[in-house]
Amino acid sequence: MTIRDEFNKWREGVHGKSVSRFPERKKEFKTSYGETVEPVYCPEEGGSAYLETRGFPGCYPFTRGVQPTMYRGRFWTMRQYAGFGTAEESNKRYKYLLGAGQTGLSVAFDLPTQIGYDSDHPMSDGEVGKVGVAIDSLKDMEILFDGIPLGDVSTSMTINSTASVLLSMYIAVAEKQGFSADKLNGTIQNDILKEYIARGTYRFPPKPSMRLITDIFEFCASNVPKWNTISISGYHIREAGSNAVQEVAFTLADGIAYVEAAIKAGLDVDVFAPRLSFFFNAHNNLLEEVAKFRAARRLWSEVMKNRFKAANPKSQMLRFHTQTAGCTLTAQQPDNNIVRVAIQTLAATLGGTQSLHTNSRDEALALPTEESVRIALRTQQIVAHESGIADTIDPLAGSYFVEALTDSIYAKARKYIERIDELGGMVEAIEKGFVQQEIQDSAYHYQVAVEKGEEVVVGVNKFQMKEEPPTNLLKVDRSIQVSQIAKINDVKSSRDNDAVIRKLAEIKAAAQGSDNLMPKILEAVKVYATLGEIAGTMQEVFGEHKESVVL
Repeated sequence: MTIRDEFNKWREGVHGKSVSRFPERKKEFKTSYGETVEPVYCPEEGGSAYLETRGFPGCYPFTRGVQPTMYRGRFWTMRQYAGFGTAEESNKRYKYLLGAGQTGLSVAFDLPTQIGYDSDHPMSDGEVGKVGVAIDSLKDMEILFDGIPLGDVSTSMTINSTASVLLSMYIAVAEKQGFSADKLNGTIQNDILKEYIARGTYRFPPKPSMRLITDIFEFCASNVPKWNTISISGYHIREAGSNAVQEVAFTLADGIAYVEAAIKAGLDVDVFAPRLSFFFNAHNNLLEEVAKFRAARRLWSEVMKNRFKAANPKSQMLRFHTQTAGCTLTAQQPDNNIVRVAIQTLAATLGGTQSLHTNSRDEALALPTEESVRIALRTQQIVAHESGIADTIDPLAGSYFVEALTDSIYAKARKYIERIDELGGMVEAIEKGFVQQEIQDSAYHYQVAVEKGEEVVVGVNKFQMKEEPPTNLLKVDRSIQVSQIAKINDVKSSRDNDAVIRKLAEIKAAAQGSDNLMPKILEAVKVYATLGEIAGTMQEVFGEHKESVVL
């Protein structure tokens, strides 16, 4: 049977899904000169070999996309990662972004919140509200989402070691607004392994951290079924200096470790796996990046089907959010970053992302201004509505170069995963320093190439110009820490402190045993136990992770 025969069957819905069940944005898609744009283009010749490695959109191995209509049905979710200073300030930014046409929220938390310290802790000094919003208690979360109905928006929260606490706060706020947990849509990053590899915002050692993750999987499967319980992140691996192959390999190896941990905890793969999601970087090399996304989908589907025997097609899908590459932004000639972000936007969307954040031009210098954020969001909107790339699915398929790169990245990433398996799995590979060393070597070689001029960075090592430092940068006032400490004191003086003590004791008992921690954490945040109190209680049982020096 030829590909054309298979294509016709796909159009008729023979592959288990009726295409008509997925309405398209328009009745017909046409070029400027009146030519009809088909949903999918494929070669006329060939058959089973093509379908084994490419398939059709919405069908295994999902190389060409995870949905039968992709952007012909609906555009990707346009998110802008935002959060700074106090909850009040971030709330204003969220309302501004929603008013400008953003279709989902993406929350950035400050470093103390990410690690689990309250704003009045000595470790928080000088960092409160600097790289994200400060959240100390449920009171801050209530302010953060004031006037934003959580049952009507999709929210992504970039939080890892304290994901269980922030998700509990989000659920509590939603319930106060009148929305039950089973109505909530969104994602928590909840990817602790990449913190040990590339980023460093960990609190607990790997084993108890993995337990928290599987507790979240189990709790959400029963109580928050629409929530994406993890966003397995290659973004920070790439930001740390990895290449495209390493980004795919190490991200999927992390995913394998999470699936293994969940199965070991007694969870059914086809119950939790459909809520797994991924988070990738969109870099400057347009066609390489498109191939990277296509290869990642193919490789993950094979892992889930063959290694973990996942039968549900949704368990085999690699759904992912993308953020344009922060490490490519330059402080020199910052307007050049608008062009870089536009190229990276094309890479993500031509590669089939499900949602996208576009960085702002001034992020190499400071938190972005509203004007810069608006340009970044408009970049997505222009690509969506004016470029035509969303009119057909997988538009670069069939390019000799893109197909060759897809196969190459797939094969090389697979070899990395086999090597990690030989080392005993991803946790062991991290503990042995293998993954960190590979990333460090890649970062070093790239930096040497830049310094030698072998890699051109426009405005940095070529086409430089004399510049005056920009004056319209957003600055976070240090007084924010003072106001946050005052807010903590108000919460502690007005709450039922006996109830807080009881709930913290229940968390400690659950941590010492094997009960799921999520219900206990949720009860604690509802009586206004602070983030630092909850994390500190768990640390009493779990201990604190200290990075070992790899020589």
